[in-house]
Amino acid sequence: MAKVIGLDFGSDSVRAVIVNTDSGELLSQAVCYYPRWRKGQYCEPSKNIFRQHPLDYIESMETVIKEALKQCPSSVAEEIIGIGVDTTGSTPVLANSDGVPLGLLNEFENDPDALFILWKDHSSVDEAAEINKMARKWDGIDPTAYVGGIYSSEWFWAKTLHIIRQNDKVAKAASTIIEHCDWIPALLTGVKDMREIKRSRCAAGHKALWNENFDGYPSEDFFAQLDERLIPLVRSLGTETYTSDKSAGSISLEWAQRLGVPETCHIAVGAFDAHMGAVGADVRSYQLAKVMGTSTCDILVAPPQDIKKDEILVEGICGQVDGSVLPGLVGYEAGQSAFGDVYAWFKKLLLWPLTLLEQNDDFTESEKIKTYLEDNIIPSLEKEANQINPKESGVIALDWLNGRRTPDADQRLKGAITGLSLGTDAPRIYRALVESTAFGSKAIVDRFRSQGIPINSVIALGGVSQKAELVMQIVADILDMDISVSAADQACALGAAMFASVAAGKFTNLDDAQNKMSAGFSKVYKPDPKMVEVYKEIYKQYQLVGNCEEQLVELRKEA
Repeated sequence: MAKVIGLDFGSDSVRAVIVNTDSGELLSQAVCYYPRWRKGQYCEPSKNIFRQHPLDYIESMETVIKEALKQCPSSVAEEIIGIGVDTTGSTPVLANSDGVPLGLLNEFENDPDALFILWKDHSSVDEAAEINKMARKWDGIDPTAYVGGIYSSEWFWAKTLHIIRQNDKVAKAASTIIEHCDWIPALLTGVKDMREIKRSRCAAGHKALWNENFDGYPSEDFFAQLDERLIPLVRSLGTETYTSDKSAGSISLEWAQRLGVPETCHIAVGAFDAHMGAVGADVRSYQLAKVMGTSTCDILVAPPQDIKKDEILVEGICGQVDGSVLPGLVGYEAGQSAFGDVYAWFKKLLLWPLTLLEQNDDFTESEKIKTYLEDNIIPSLEKEANQINPKESGVIALDWLNGRRTPDADQRLKGAITGLSLGTDAPRIYRALVESTAFGSKAIVDRFRSQGIPINSVIALGGVSQKAELVMQIVADILDMDISVSAADQACALGAAMFASVAAGKFTNLDDAQNKMSAGFSKVYKPDPKMVEVYKEIYKQYQLVGNCEEQLVELRKEA
C-alpha cells in the first residue's frame, strides 16, 4: 500500500506526517524544533530582523522524518511514494549558481544576510515603499496589480533589494534568490544548477510578482529602475512556474539513503504552509480557510470563470494567483501579521518580573515559578476573560503589533490599547487583545465582500483553532459565521501529503486526494446572536482606533 510524507516547515519547527493514501489513516506524526532559532541566533527582534540558518532546516528535516518513520512498522519506509513540502513565506535566501544558499558556504556561515529571511522580518520597509512608489507611476499594467496593489516588506523583492544594498559581499556572491519552499524540493532531488529549480506557482505569484499576464515577471526595466543588480536575479528565475500537484523529480540517492526511503519516491513542487493547509483542511470554493497560529493566513479559492467574467482584482490583499492553492482555481491570500504572537507578547510582558528575578542567583525558586506560570497563565486569563462583559469593559485594542498585512499592507503601523483605567486588570486587557485579533479577521472578510468576492463559510486550522476556545468563539461572534475546525492536528503537513500523493501518481487530482485523505472537522463554533450585535458597535470603535494609528504613522514620518 502507498504511503506519503507531508513536511510542514513553520516559524519555530518542522512537522512531519505519514499518511496511508488508500485509507487516509494518519500513521504517525513528529515535530522537531530548529536548534539555532530556539537560541535566538541571527535575530534582532528590536530591529525586526528574523533570520534562519539553512542547517536548521536540513538537520530538523532529517530528524523529524526519521522520527516519524520510527513510529511505524519497518515496512512503511519501503512504501513511501512521495514527499510534499510546505514552508513559511515569503522566506527567501540568496544563493550561488549551484542553487546553494550562501549561508552554507564557509565564508558566509555566520552572516545573517546570507541566511533565510523569515516571513516576519520587516527590515525592508523602506524598500517595499520604494517598490510601491515605482509601481504607482509605472506606465502600463501596475506590477503590483495581482498582489492587491500594495507590495509588502514581508515579500521576496523588498527583502532582496534590502540585502543587496546593505551587504555588498553577499550581493556579489549571489547568482539567484530562492524561496524556502523551492529550495527544500531542490535539495531533496539533488539539483546542482539554479536553472533546474522548479519554482512554485504559489510563491512566485503571491510574493514575487509572477503572473501569466506578464508572461513571467514584470519587465526588466521595472527592476532596473529599482536597482540594476536585480536584473541577473530576475533572469535566474526563468519564466515558468509549477503547481504543487507536479513532481519536482525523484529523490536523490544521497537523500534516499539518509532518510531510508526508496529512490522512486517523488518530491512534489513546494508551496506556502497556509495554502497547503487550506487543502489539508478540505477547502472548497468560496470557503475562507483561516490558518491560525503566530500570525494568520486566510486562503480562499474561486472558479476562474467567475473572476475573469467580472475582471475582479481585490485590493489590499496578498494576491490572487491561478493555481496557487488548488490547480484550476484562483487562489486568494490575506492574513494578519500577528495573531497568536499578540497573546504571546502579553504573556511575555506579564512574566517580565520573573525574568528579572532569574538574574538573581539567590532567588532559586524563580525558575520553578516561571515554569508554572508559563504553563498556566494563558488558560487562567482565558477563564477570567470569559466572564467579562465586553460591553462594560471599555478597553479597545489594536492588533497591529507586527504591522498590518491585510487589508492594505503597512508594516509601519503599531498596536495600541485604549480605554484603560486604574480598575483595568490583566484579563480585561487580554480579552481586548483577543477581540482585536478577531476584528482584524473581520476587516479581511469585509474587504473580500466589498470587492465582489462572497465568503459562504469559514474553516479554521492551526494551533490557535485547536486549543483556544474563547478565541474561536469571539471570532465566530465577530464574523457572524459558523467556523468549522479541521480535525487534523497538522493540517498543513496533511495538505503537503495530499499534494505528494498526486505528484507521485496515486491520485489524478487533488479532489480525489482530499476525498480520500481528509480528516474532517472536529468542532463547529456558532455565533451568539446577542454577542454579534454587541461586537458590531465595538468594531466601530476598533476602526476609529485604527484610523488614529494611521494618522500617527504619518506624523511620525514627518517628525
